[in-house]
Amino acid sequence: MDTEAPHTQRGHSSPGEGEERPRSAFSRGGRPYTWRRTVALGVTCTVLLLLFSNFVVQPFLIPSRSMEPTLEVGDRVLVNKLAYRSGDGPRRGDLVVFDGTGSFLPERPEDNPVGEALHGAASALGLAEPSDSDFVKRVVGVGGDDVVCCGPDGRMRVNGVPLDEPYLYPGDAPSQVPFRIVVPLGTLWVMGDHRSQSRDSRDHLGQPGGGMVPVDKVIGRADWIGWPVSRWGSAGGGHG
Repeated sequence: MDTEAPHTQRGHSSPGEGEERPRSAFSRGGRPYTWRRTVALGVTCTVLLLLFSNFVVQPFLIPSRSMEPTLEVGDRVLVNKLAYRSGDGPRRGDLVVFDGTGSFLPERPEDNPVGEALHGAASALGLAEPSDSDFVKRVVGVGGDDVVCCGPDGRMRVNGVPLDEPYLYPGDAPSQVPFRIVVPLGTLWVMGDHRSQSRDSRDHLGQPGGGMVPVDKVIGRADWIGWPVSRWGSAGGGHG
């Protein structure tokens, strides 16, 4: 029958001799390299997030009260950059983020490119306030629309039809400034939901461009609130 071999018949090598000693999963050649993997993983994740935010969805920090009650100060909205890539432009009721240079703000010389790049990266990750040339507003009129404020009932009219605006800040009038404009093709007429606290297209009526925002300056549509957790959900865009 099979029995255990006597000790004298075993090899005479010392315990552990010739055996491969286990190495730490966090070392190479006896030297720790966890930090290298950590740094590489961090850089990779950051690059992927930047690519994602530049081409797909970008967080945008709300810095002012101009969009209350829809968006509150400190909210981080997720801007859908693919919303208009199919060729369909912004529609009435959409919440859009746009570069206001040339419409809400005058053209200006470029700042330090390194500083702009760093700030842009932090903003793209939702870690810093957006550029002071970026705005979020609601589309009230698109190219060809006749926008009037206000009718006998105190409501705005677009192409003669009274505009239902359930998103307005409680107690705010649609506008304290009367106006009638026809939106040129390829541009948008935009306003804040908190009309008494919003500097929007109305404030640039007498300036070059008349407060109209070129469609090609639109960065994307603000579709969701991503932060704080208590406000997760749709950003409240509606179509008129």
